[in-house]
Amino acid sequence: MVLIEGQETGWAASGRNGGFCAASLTHGWANGHTRWPAELTALEELGHRNLDGIEATLARYGIDCDFERTGEIDVATAPHQVNELKEAAEEAQALGVGGHVFLDRDAVRAEVDSPTFLAGLWNRTGVAMLHPAKLAWGLRRACLEAGVRVYEHTPGTELSSRRAGVAVRTPYGRVFARHVALGTNAFPSLVKRLRPYVAPVYDYALMTEPLTEEQRAAVGWRRRQGLSDSANHFHYFRLTADHRVLWGGYDIVYRYGGGVRAEYDHHPATYRRLAGHFFRCFPQLEGVRFTHTWGGAIDTCSRFSAFFGTAHGGRVAYALGFTGLGVGATRFGADVMLDLLDGERTERTELEMVRSRPLPFPPEPVRSVGIGITQWAMTRADANGGRRNLWLRVMDKAGLGFDS
Repeated sequence: MVLIEGQETGWAASGRNGGFCAASLTHGWANGHTRWPAELTALEELGHRNLDGIEATLARYGIDCDFERTGEIDVATAPHQVNELKEAAEEAQALGVGGHVFLDRDAVRAEVDSPTFLAGLWNRTGVAMLHPAKLAWGLRRACLEAGVRVYEHTPGTELSSRRAGVAVRTPYGRVFARHVALGTNAFPSLVKRLRPYVAPVYDYALMTEPLTEEQRAAVGWRRRQGLSDSANHFHYFRLTADHRVLWGGYDIVYRYGGGVRAEYDHHPATYRRLAGHFFRCFPQLEGVRFTHTWGGAIDTCSRFSAFFGTAHGGRVAYALGFTGLGVGATRFGADVMLDLLDGERTERTELEMVRSRPLPFPPEPVRSVGIGITQWAMTRADANGGRRNLWLRVMDKAGLGFDS
């Protein structure tokens, strides 16, 4: 088995993400229920088995990536979001989606103390926190020990069919294989017909210096859950093993043409905005310094969760469009690709989620205009009690969207 990597292992999204490893395969059970209600029970079960499998793999191969299955709290920071979280908790219970606990204002602030928190919905078992780069490096070591040949700084540039398989062109020659599994994420797919289905959007994050014991006591956060707020433009935040706060999200930056370039990896205006939001959330941490900033591309698709398929006569498989929740779901995607390459009918390949495909994004300039209008409408909804205007309602009905 051969793995070719365009840069270094963990260089892009697999090493730079926020470290939220979720059981959800559908970008949250609510999105899954909207799109595949008849399959939700199966998708939730598969997702939790997938997360259990990740935890077992880490133990089996001795991969230390600061894995903590602490869960995640969605917090309400506006009055209308309190009712939304209450309704979500009731719906989860009615649908048999376990592990979700509603927290009122006092209960959520007993977990993590912020004057902006009005309520919370704690997914107690369905999310783990981890160090993503350590995960990627640990998996690379496990692959090498298993005999996989890994070639870094070797981008694949073209696919072509051969009688016995597929040829992958690289700058150093061709790699010939009977089967190919593609993990191109936000980068242009080697199966060109798939490119309209993914819009690369940029997400950015800050990291604080390690908090002192007094600062940690001021915030609480003893159970170390991951958190995110419930706005359309939302923040995600968590503690690292050395007691730093990772704070990211809010801005969703799309560049005309959907390019993925190194110069897009930093965005000072977003860093300034995020820093201001951080101190509004945690005024008791005023004066804490930020030591690291970074960004990277997310492979957004219109249904917010991955889609799958084959090309070149079934000898190439792909999984794309994880929309920011790929840390856990990419393992499931790998299993789907292996099933498809084997030509097997499995519980995974029989899923409507796996057999269907999202709507493609329109070409430029319509794509940029549409994304710009959607961004504006999402900002308006956040400012107007969550009320979605006609544009967003039409997008919802069409099954299109834009989320990180």
